[in-house]
Amino acid sequence: MYDVWVDSTRCQGHARCFAFAPDIFDFDDEGYAFIPEDRSQHAQIPEDLRLAIANCPERAIQVKDNT
Repeated sequence: MYDVWVDSTRCQGHARCFAFAPDIFDFDDEGYAFIPEDRSQHAQIPEDLRLAIANCPERAIQVKDNT
């Protein structure tokens, strides 16, 4: 199982993550990305999330492998 989250100290609100994976990411009132808890765990990292991770200019999207 993989835990995925956005490091709020790195996110600059570019919204590239949302462009690649709109079903995973959401934004707070100030325009910074986050992943709702019900979308933060994945058995495998889906391709749209991989693209979001690869295209984040701040490298704010974090992944932890819990296996």
